[in-house]
Amino acid sequence: MNAAADLSNWLIVLIVFFLLLGGLLIVVGALGLLRLPTFAQRIHGPAITVTLGAGSILIASMLLFSSLNSRPVIHELLITLFIFMTAPVGAMMMMRADVYRKLREQAKEKES
Repeated sequence: MNAAADLSNWLIVLIVFFLLLGGLLIVVGALGLLRLPTFAQRIHGPAITVTLGAGSILIASMLLFSSLNSRPVIHELLITLFIFMTAPVGAMMMMRADVYRKLREQAKEKES
């Protein structure tokens, strides 16, 4: 018997919804990375949308494997926690480095 046949229809719809939502958010973040003109603008797209997209995909994974194993699967919560803690901090550090670089360039121009 197929494991997917054991899943209820409402759970399959919910899993597909979260997978499509996550995929859409990741594509929007990637398009923002490609289309926005400055570094400070480009970093916002992936930092926000990819975090939410990955969270949606991890929720779908948690629902699927919790249903298939007939017990709560919480590995994805640890991954989600790690992503939610590191992605915004990494984006903030990159933006600060960009601001610092621009300030140094302005200081060199004033000296010349």
